[in-house]
Amino acid sequence: RERVRYANLMYDRRVVRGNTYALQAIPATTQPDPLEIQKQREAWKKALARKRAKEQIQLRTPEPVEGREHVHVQTELYLEEISDRIIEIDTECQTDAFLDRPPTPFFIPAKTGKDVATQIEEGELFDFDVEVKPILEVLIGKTVEQALLEVMEEEELAQLWARQRAYAELRNAELAEVQRLEEQDRRYREEKQRRKLQHKQMLQKQKETTEKIAARAFAQRYLADLIPSVFNNLHESGFFYDPIERDIETEFLPWLMTEVEETLERKVLGRTMLD
Repeated sequence: RERVRYANLMYDRRVVRGNTYALQAIPATTQPDPLEIQKQREAWKKALARKRAKEQIQLRTPEPVEGREHVHVQTELYLEEISDRIIEIDTECQTDAFLDRPPTPFFIPAKTGKDVATQIEEGELFDFDVEVKPILEVLIGKTVEQALLEVMEEEELAQLWARQRAYAELRNAELAEVQRLEEQDRRYREEKQRRKLQHKQMLQKQKETTEKIAARAFAQRYLADLIPSVFNNLHESGFFYDPIERDIETEFLPWLMTEVEETLERKVLGRTMLD
């Protein structure tokens, strides 16, 4: 039995969407009909044959005679001169001058209602001198108080600025002193390093000088007995000799011994033959 596969209905082709009145009938089989295919091929061949026949029927311009050529000419009802430059004409016109617009009058609303009047005698409403006194006292008091506050604030700001300047001067002086001390300490350290280096170099030179003096004294003591012993060894080894004696020992005596041996050998040989 084939396994049932569940899928989303929105992507199922069997579910109809939209208007069903214009829906085409779906054939029962998915394979195309061979007869329908044959009819489509025949219709396509007939259309192609009609197109070819129509092309052959259309009139064409005959080929030009030898030595001539075809030229494009205008066959319209109205001839038109063909030119590379288009004819241009300049035309001018002048409009009437505009008149200045008159100034817009001020808007005065229409008067509505009725005018009424009343008369107030002196002393009916209030006494200005009596009523204004407390108001003036309050205004003057507030003004004086605000002025005093502003003066106190200015004095306080002046004191703060003075203290700030004094603190800045003190801080600058301390910074300058710190820089001076740092520079002095740096110079001391550099001088210390330089002195240590000089002392180290002096000790090195002193050590080298002492070693050279000791080596020279040792060499002198060692060479004092070395030279005579070397000469004695060379003399015993034969490096110092008498040329005449050496010539006799190396040249004459070997020749003499050779001659004596040859003479003795001849004598012995003669005696042997006589016997």
